[in-house]
Amino acid sequence: MPDETPESAELESLSSKELHDRAMDLAKQRRDVGFLWDLLRSIPAAAAATGDHQRASFDMLHGLSLLEEFTHAGEGELAEALRPVYLEYLTRHGTPPSSGAS
Repeated sequence: MPDETPESAELESLSSKELHDRAMDLAKQRRDVGFLWDLLRSIPAAAAATGDHQRASFDMLHGLSLLEEFTHAGEGELAEALRPVYLEYLTRHGTPPSSGAS
């Protein structure tokens, strides 16, 4: 990538779990409810990308299961599918200072 910065290269090298944790920490610090809402809206498509095609549409009737998926958005295949969301957010808004805890 010709426009890759040292920060974006560092982000790319992180695991999806680490990206999730950093993005969530930053959203908490910024009190960025918009990011959390965008993440919730991204989960059905990300789940579909992992092969769970029943989750391909955002349906409020599935709100409880969506919230359950939200709590695990930093794990496994779902985290991998959401990786671009985390990278984009962290690239746009910077990374939070390391807190030493996740």
